[in-house]
Amino acid sequence: SCPVTLAQLRYVTVSFWGFDGKPHTGERVINRSYAADIVEVFAKLYAAKFPIEEMRLVTTADVDAEPAGDTNNTAAYVCRAAVGQTRWSEHADGRAIDVNPFQNPYVNDDLVLPELASAYLDRSDRRPGMIRSNDVVVKAFADIGWPWGGDWRNSKDYQHFSSSGN
Repeated sequence: SCPVTLAQLRYVTVSFWGFDGKPHTGERVINRSYAADIVEVFAKLYAAKFPIEEMRLVTTADVDAEPAGDTNNTAAYVCRAAVGQTRWSEHADGRAIDVNPFQNPYVNDDLVLPELASAYLDRSDRRPGMIRSNDVVVKAFADIGWPWGGDWRNSKDYQHFSSSGN
């Protein structure tokens, strides 16, 4: 029942620097229209040695898990509704990526997701893996026309980049 077919998606692998300071290979599924662009974005992040904790395919167990924050997966395609809504998330189309969700939480009033990520709400406290305005992550995604959720007016989704900006 997802809004895209398998033919509209692509499996890609990219290199990334882990929090351990070592190179790793991550895997993701992304909308085929953006696969080459996303490889380019992560090549820029790799060149800048921007740390990413984890990058693997999302499982059913991930989708069903409580949003407590014991995972920090940089993920793309996930067949799910948008947070707190009934419409499809752009993740369900393979047109969105969340980067280091623990260091870059979603915030809407008192709601913080992942729930244990409140320590990262102070964006002036620079720590590895955090995304900040005009940094290499924001610029790399902007280069392919993907806006950052940290620039949203009402809620803030510091982990989120998508083709439409939603």
